[in-house]
Amino acid sequence: MSRIRPQSLSGLLSAALLLIVLPLTAALVYGGVQLRNLSRAGDVLVRDSITLTQRTQRLYQHITAMERSANVYSILDDPRVVSAFEQNYAAFIATLDQVTAYVPAPDIAKVRAAGSHAAALIRRPGEQFLTTATVSQRFSALSRAADTLAEKARLGIDSRLKEVAEQAQATQQGLLWSITALVPAALVLAGIFWYFVLRPLRAIDRAISDLGRGALTQAIAISGPADLAALGRQLEWLRTRLVDIALERNRFLRHMSHELKTPLANIREGTDLLLDGAVGPIDDNQREVASILRENALRLQQLIENLLSYSAWKARVTSVDLTNFRLSSLVGTVIDSQRLAMAARDITLDMHVADLHLVADRAKLKLVLENLLSNAIKFTPHGGTIHLHAYPDGAVTVIDFADTGPGIAPDERDKVFDAFYSGSTPQGGPLKGTGIGLSVVREFVEAHGGTVEIVTGQYPGAHLRIRLPAASRPEAAHAA
Repeated sequence: MSRIRPQSLSGLLSAALLLIVLPLTAALVYGGVQLRNLSRAGDVLVRDSITLTQRTQRLYQHITAMERSANVYSILDDPRVVSAFEQNYAAFIATLDQVTAYVPAPDIAKVRAAGSHAAALIRRPGEQFLTTATVSQRFSALSRAADTLAEKARLGIDSRLKEVAEQAQATQQGLLWSITALVPAALVLAGIFWYFVLRPLRAIDRAISDLGRGALTQAIAISGPADLAALGRQLEWLRTRLVDIALERNRFLRHMSHELKTPLANIREGTDLLLDGAVGPIDDNQREVASILRENALRLQQLIENLLSYSAWKARVTSVDLTNFRLSSLVGTVIDSQRLAMAARDITLDMHVADLHLVADRAKLKLVLENLLSNAIKFTPHGGTIHLHAYPDGAVTVIDFADTGPGIAPDERDKVFDAFYSGSTPQGGPLKGTGIGLSVVREFVEAHGGTVEIVTGQYPGAHLRIRLPAASRPEAAHAA
């Protein structure tokens, strides 16, 4: 079968085209030939019908002229009338010979015999006296024979017309059967075409879509025409290259992040010693500078943790460590770590958090909340407000983060959760984000079986909503 089937896409398309065109061409040729034959038969039938009608009319005219000459001869007995009769008789015989091709020979012979019997009245002079009654009797017999001849001619035309009608019906049925046979043949060809061409094309489309989404775990194997299979091998080579690049990138991120954590820890330790007065008293201005250093060190630490978390997640070396803890306590810890940053920008916190017990990974959920709060602080203008609400919704815990900043542009809402996408909205603060904060948020929330979405219309700025299927019955409400 593989030797018969074309190996290339162009060969397969050509074969499919031929298999479809050839039956259609055969049907069209068959229909054209049959229509031409029917047209010719119809033309011949019409022409013969007209010719036969004309000759039959002339035959009656000659019989009438002969009878008139015989009646005149019976009255005048003039030899010149015999000459006129003979001329009409000769014309009668000639016309009768012309009808021979359309009427059976026995009927022609009967008319010929009746004509000869009528002509004998004039051709036998000296016999009994010719009377009009005798003439009428002889020519009445001739007219009846001519009537029979005309009827046989009409029946012959009708018979031929019926044959043409039957031939037309047979042609119509043949074309109908041809079309009926072509429909399943076309369906079979469509199925073969789908199996050998469309199936690998759809597989290629899925493979390209997976590559575009970054889904690189599934090997690409395309079966079908040789050129499509070759394209599949090229896509598989591209997939392996992308996997290698992703591994190299994650390895670089892990190494770089680990290298940065050591000097950062020293910076944090030094600022903590300064703030605690371990190296001597400091005045208010020095304390403010040390606080700024500590705040930015914490911010830098969060960025590095995001890089580590993203790298570890992409490498699939992290796992969800579920524990039971109070959501309000975790939120309080996150707020305390960002309180100085909010105070520096004069940001008001509108917080309403129900006292819920969650069964989740505390460290990962803490990083999720820190990223969302840090993101809100970056985009909230001086004197703005950040809204943090958490409440149960059936068996789901809903956590809302919203701000009064510029919000998320509609054309960027599908991209903000992509890694390393930082958007076009201006950010506040001295450090520009890495663009992986929301990516880490989505990955960690989905690891818990939850969802994160962008909500519009409720707050003037950005509004992100998290749904976690890990809530128990609320105990109390906590507000600050």
